[in-house]
Amino acid sequence: MRLILYLGKGGVGKTTLAAATAARAAQLGKRTLVVSTDLAHSLADALDRPLTAEPMQIASSLWAQEINVLEEMRTGWSKVQDYITNTLKKQGASDVAAEEMALIPGMDEIVALLNIYRQARDSNYDVVVIDAAPTGETVRLLSMPETFLWYVNQANGWKGLALNAAKPLLKTFLPGVNVLDSLAKLNDQVAALRKVLTNPDISSYRLVVNPEKMVIKEALRAETYLALYDYPIDGVVCNRVLPPPPAGGYQDALLRDMATQQRRYYEQIHSTFAPLPVWDAPYRSQEVLGAEALAALGAEIWGNTDPTQVFFRGSPQELIKRGESYLLRLPLPHVELSKVVMTKKGDELIVEVGNFKRDIALPAVLVPMEATVARMTEGALEVTFTAPAASARA
Repeated sequence: MRLILYLGKGGVGKTTLAAATAARAAQLGKRTLVVSTDLAHSLADALDRPLTAEPMQIASSLWAQEINVLEEMRTGWSKVQDYITNTLKKQGASDVAAEEMALIPGMDEIVALLNIYRQARDSNYDVVVIDAAPTGETVRLLSMPETFLWYVNQANGWKGLALNAAKPLLKTFLPGVNVLDSLAKLNDQVAALRKVLTNPDISSYRLVVNPEKMVIKEALRAETYLALYDYPIDGVVCNRVLPPPPAGGYQDALLRDMATQQRRYYEQIHSTFAPLPVWDAPYRSQEVLGAEALAALGAEIWGNTDPTQVFFRGSPQELIKRGESYLLRLPLPHVELSKVVMTKKGDELIVEVGNFKRDIALPAVLVPMEATVARMTEGALEVTFTAPAASARA
């Protein structure tokens, strides 16, 4: 099974490229599902076919789906939230505590991810291609498994009650999935999902950019945030690239100016994102619509190469022993040390970059140690851990 997720700034062409990848994979004989998690779905427009909230076959070996998470939340979550709140109050919880316990953070994102995971696991697809929402929403989506696991682990005081109260929620959102019959089992599934999403043999994340300054900057931030959560990026697609000018250059002044500006940013994309591979998708004079046209675009971008293979494997988080100290290395490309906020709390290292935060569980050997030095080296945050002074003197 392969999961391939396309993300980038709104309007860069993620939907077309995700659909082109899926259509090309299906053309190569792989059972393929293409899914949209964007609230403003446009996958049906790209495929030129109406889609539903359940996978439907639109061509040989190709299925498509537009997940309607908001509708599921509206029809089921409000009633379950009231039920949990009232039950907790009867058990002695304060109004505020009951309301906070009833509101499981990011449940809509969890539903979307579990829906995709279930389809990939149970429907025997070879490939699932995800047309994601704009960058910020997608990173929030991907951070939810970790946030959810933290939330459930903090809820131990109401654990037994929460399990019983959550059952109607799980039956509403995930019908037919017997293993998810309690919050504890849902927690296990989310942990498994997190493991799949960070496994470079299964999951790949691809950034979509246009040769434009603002788009490039957002893609660089996305690369940083994905690295923060250990999500493996295996390539970048530079979309809407103008063709080389004819002999003598473009005669039209507008085209000439566009080509000149594009060339500068085009070269920046190919150099800045190295060593990630960068593929070029040409600027088309007409929309690319329908499975056949999309498969042709995929063939133009990747040629005879299978677009679903893993194209790049980056350096994972590393722990290196140096004498009596340890060095924890976390890849964080395109970020300055001054933009990173780091706090060690017990057995966790809390790393914040911009609006995103990750709690990193530390190996047992680092728990009693102090984080003494932090620096950025070759696109990675390096944190040195040493024994406390009192322990060192003992």
